[in-house]
Amino acid sequence: MIHNLQGDSGRGYYIEMSIGTPGQKVNILVDTGSSNFAVAAAPHPFITHYFNTALSSTYQSVGRTVAVRYTQGNWEGELGVDRVSIPQGLNGTVSINIAAILSSDGFFLPGVNWQGILGLAYPMLARPDSSVEPFFNSLVQQLGIPDIFSLQMCGAGLSASSTADPAGGSLIMGGAEPTLYRGSVWYTPIVEEWYYQVEVLKLEVGDQNLDLDCREYNMDKAIVDSGTTLLRLPVNVFNAVVEAITRSSLIQDFSSGFWDGTKLACWMKGETPWMFFPKLSIYLRATNTSQSFRITILPQLYIQPITDVDGTLDCFRFGLSSSANGLVIGATVMEGFYVVFDRAQQRLGFALSNCAVSGEVALSEIAGPFSAADVAANCSAGVLKEPLLWVISYALMAVCAVVLIILLLLLVLPCRNRNRSGEITDESSLVRHRIK
Repeated sequence: MIHNLQGDSGRGYYIEMSIGTPGQKVNILVDTGSSNFAVAAAPHPFITHYFNTALSSTYQSVGRTVAVRYTQGNWEGELGVDRVSIPQGLNGTVSINIAAILSSDGFFLPGVNWQGILGLAYPMLARPDSSVEPFFNSLVQQLGIPDIFSLQMCGAGLSASSTADPAGGSLIMGGAEPTLYRGSVWYTPIVEEWYYQVEVLKLEVGDQNLDLDCREYNMDKAIVDSGTTLLRLPVNVFNAVVEAITRSSLIQDFSSGFWDGTKLACWMKGETPWMFFPKLSIYLRATNTSQSFRITILPQLYIQPITDVDGTLDCFRFGLSSSANGLVIGATVMEGFYVVFDRAQQRLGFALSNCAVSGEVALSEIAGPFSAADVAANCSAGVLKEPLLWVISYALMAVCAVVLIILLLLLVLPCRNRNRSGEITDESSLVRHRIK
């Protein structure tokens, strides 16, 4: 299973799979931020081939439709079941729930070399509901492997346009591979089993603590998502990070367009901007909840080369963005680490990736343990204080009373037909936050 991924942070990391009987080979994007296994089952201008269900003697439709709508892009199709194997994975075939994508808009993009998506998160995120068993759950049940997988993404911050050959990586199913990382694996608890939600305690820019309430970092949620390109931060946190970088950067009057992703920063060819920018550190709660550990990325990972403009310039983008729906540890950070998704023990592990090296310089660091006494016992933004819970309880009672009155009125008024939209939404960050 070593080196079974292709791609990079700009185009996504994908694995080759064989679906149906006889097997049809397709490339499937690895996404820890969703839970459906979905594959193109009809032609599309941006993909070279697709899974033809009519040519598989083992494909069975289950007679249910499924639709996933993103802020930018969507797909619709039917649910079915078929046999799936992974040429560079585990031996044997498994029977898997498949969403056969029959139509889409903005999901497949020009230049990508994958035809589907492998959602590796928990059943709670599956569409149309959690009864659709996700791929890895089926793998564990049918093959009896340990409920753990691990991921190495070797783009080292490089975008699709900056390298001709795919950077690649490894998806290890059923365990971790010690040859892919250095030192120890540091574990943080999985807070809730839907996304891979973790608890962020604080952020540092260089040696400067942002000094925000830790709930700010987890506002809505903090997740680890291989399908997201950037490190995405809640708006207040993002603004604080940009301000701290600006204060510590050696570049004065840096264009605001660089920070919001609308402009690139360019240097003469051969020059690098790494010396101008500080390290970024994220503190995660350790499995010993009174402690934390720190994962750090060097500027080589978040000041990312993009394109050769005219042969004389090297241009870069900012590998962070603001987020309205939580903190997302995406490829910008994950490329520095070997990440272990230990579902059996409800924890995520981080170790130094062997491929996060450039010119013999390690692009990531891990340190700890540190005391977590200076932060709240629970930094989850969802924690509500008791007085507020009482207010909400009374408000809900009032809403229920209003609803009851409306229902009573409907009993005595003529009934009218009401059409209800069956639209299904998915807040996965995969499509919305890939490189534009």
